[in-house]
Amino acid sequence: MKLDAYQLKWIAIIAMILNHIVIAWWAIVPTGLAFPMYAVGGLTFPIMAFFVVEGYKYTSNLKRYVLRVLVVGLIALPFHFLTLGLALAPNLNIMFTIALSLGVLKMYDKIKSRVLFWVIYILLIVPVSFVFEWSFPGVTMVLLFYIIKGEKARRIWPPIAAVLLSSALSLIYLIPGMEMPEMTGIMGDPLFGAVSSTFILGMLFAPVLLVNYNGERGKNMKWLFYTFYPLHLAVLAVVALALGLVDFSILGL
Repeated sequence: MKLDAYQLKWIAIIAMILNHIVIAWWAIVPTGLAFPMYAVGGLTFPIMAFFVVEGYKYTSNLKRYVLRVLVVGLIALPFHFLTLGLALAPNLNIMFTIALSLGVLKMYDKIKSRVLFWVIYILLIVPVSFVFEWSFPGVTMVLLFYIIKGEKARRIWPPIAAVLLSSALSLIYLIPGMEMPEMTGIMGDPLFGAVSSTFILGMLFAPVLLVNYNGERGKNMKWLFYTFYPLHLAVLAVVALALGLVDFSILGL
């Protein structure tokens, strides 16, 4: 079955909600549901990253595009920290990752020397990306969606590459002297560690959906997503606060 952009974006949104519910409401989500919900969540950013590149290719005003993304990111920021940031790592939300990725795509187009581009990317963009959600595997995935030649290949390999990069990043903590710091909250819960590992299943399945993208826009939902992203985080945050699910221990409170 072929899918248009409207359908794929709705899949990404639903997957995002399921993933964020597990994180924000971890204490009350049944374990049997947490595993599949988190796995499905792995679909979200590969689909989003693909359409970030499509948006970059066809936007008539990149500055306005980036500004719009940053404004939504700023609006969502306090809710992101309450629902996700305090539970996981206090990184800037995915909208800032998208803005950074758009800047990287522009840099790729502007810098004619590929050697110079990759030097800047490795020495500057990779370290900076660690303060953003998804860090450099996410930014690299966006970049690969843009630079890989061949339509089928570029729909398949970027999410797989992001999985490999994320796995390689986790292996760093096995090096003597580079052990992972002691975790608090749900990050210190072995069960959550097992649940979160299912994320790669969604990422690896995302290419199946992207290969079936028919190239058609479908219904316009641009403003729906920009509205929905901070709104769903706000709802999750309000419920989490009302039920006492927000773990403030990371702040020493």
